[in-house]
Amino acid sequence: MAVLKKIVVQDYRNIELAELEFSPNINCISGNNGEGKTNLLDAIYYLSMTKSSFSSSDRHNFRHGTDSFSLAGVYVMPGGQTSRFTLKVSAGDEKKLRKDDKPYPKISAHIGELPVVMVSPSDSSLVSESGEERRRFMNSVLSQMDSVYLSNMQKYNRLLAQRNKILKDRQPDPALLEVMDAGMSAVADEIHASRKAFVDSLEPVVAEYYKMISGGKETVSVSYRSDLDKGNLAELLSRTREKDLVLQYTSVGIQRDDLVFGMDGQPIRSCGSQGQQKSFLVALKFAQYELMKNGYGFPPMLLLDDVFDKLDMNRISNLLSMVAGQEFGQIFISDSNKVRLQSIVDKITEDRAYFETVGGNFTKTEV
Repeated sequence: MAVLKKIVVQDYRNIELAELEFSPNINCISGNNGEGKTNLLDAIYYLSMTKSSFSSSDRHNFRHGTDSFSLAGVYVMPGGQTSRFTLKVSAGDEKKLRKDDKPYPKISAHIGELPVVMVSPSDSSLVSESGEERRRFMNSVLSQMDSVYLSNMQKYNRLLAQRNKILKDRQPDPALLEVMDAGMSAVADEIHASRKAFVDSLEPVVAEYYKMISGGKETVSVSYRSDLDKGNLAELLSRTREKDLVLQYTSVGIQRDDLVFGMDGQPIRSCGSQGQQKSFLVALKFAQYELMKNGYGFPPMLLLDDVFDKLDMNRISNLLSMVAGQEFGQIFISDSNKVRLQSIVDKITEDRAYFETVGGNFTKTEV
């Protein structure tokens, strides 16, 4: 597994400069809300995924008054060797990503090299908001595990953008649309198959983790919904072409895929309490972790941002016993309650590190 030994963060959100060394086991970050706990975890996530877990626009990641940020991490890689990854992001310029001072041929080649799972309060959008968030979740997992999937998604999105542009023309070329539809269909069928296999593997693991966290009080489910359940994309596009010409955009395809989350046969969005929804989302991310661990043959890094909020002590205890009782890799946990965090973690392991943050400044504290 990849273990983060040291990170240097400069001008990322409210962090002017931080240079921190971590435990290979559990790392705890405490501090009041808004002081920088989440920003540090997000910087770690960014080094893995080359984007923020929260913001789609990098301008939100620049520290106030700056127009660039840089991240550097020293990792012990699965083979035992040490590698250094550096990332520089500047307004109006391409991201500059290097491994051991050598630039990547393309940014996407880095995805999956430092596997990561992040659990945070923003995961609530997976339940409360549109299918776009749930598609982003599927893409995040599958892109780390399968470079072909990532390539197919990039190709599909390019073709989709081109098709929508053609549909907006005053006199769209039917022959060009035929070619576009065939190209989109070829990659869409592969993406659909990958997503279906992923959800089929995910659902029983989510149900089991939810049972462990909640004590088996409710049953949960995850199902996959896609236009392609009705047939090949080329056929669907042919059937809806006249409609698409009127709408001037593509009305069917994997860009409309969604996940359906249920509890006791009802949508969890409408029937689940805040605590139940939080438990479900933690179970979902832990199931992601389990599938990634099995796929890689080693555990990914786990980032737990404020996971204890809205969970009662029984569920917290169940959650932490899972972390302690299974083969987890390096873990980062943030919490505003330092005493609670320390009392929980001290029961799990003696190999841990504690950090406190105030205003984006981090201090390693003695245990």
